[in-house]
Amino acid sequence: MSRTRNRSRNGERARPLDHQTAHEIQAFGHAVHLPIALPAQVVEQSVENLNQVLADTITLRDLYKKHHWQLAGPTFYQLHLLFDKHYEEQNDLVDTIAERIQSLGGLSLAMGADVAETTIIPRPPKGREEPPVQISRLLHAHEILLEEARSMARLAADAGDDGTNDLLVSDLIRLHEKEVWFLSEHLVNVPLVRAD
Repeated sequence: MSRTRNRSRNGERARPLDHQTAHEIQAFGHAVHLPIALPAQVVEQSVENLNQVLADTITLRDLYKKHHWQLAGPTFYQLHLLFDKHYEEQNDLVDTIAERIQSLGGLSLAMGADVAETTIIPRPPKGREEPPVQISRLLHAHEILLEEARSMARLAADAGDDGTNDLLVSDLIRLHEKEVWFLSEHLVNVPLVRAD
């Protein structure tokens, strides 16, 4: 009889405790104090700014994947690979930005609906667009991110948040400038076979 009881107890202990609920342990928009030698108001401003950059970076990342899937035309192969490469670079940047927010004691945006409510990058149509339009749309999104990153980097530097300033300048601005260069060259109107 004790064997039956032990089997039953062991079976219960192995059962996953699913469907658990509880209250949030940190509300979005509220930063917890961490011993990082930054005043609370600086942390709050950096977290707010970084969440805006995060929402726009997630949107740009997803825009790259949309265009990667929906490409058409003679430059399909080259752009298909380029868009996927830029998608991966933006995906790495998403993680870097989110981790910076968390390391400041804030909470990063994480769900698509929250990103859609926050981003300032215009939403594209669901359908397929021609490659020059796709590239123009991507360039516009990069420009939005570069404008906000430059402004936010200056604010972070002035406030003494060197970590956020470094992320915005070293990781975000430099990557975006390089990706803009690669994209822009695809819109230069030069002959493919015979020079003028």
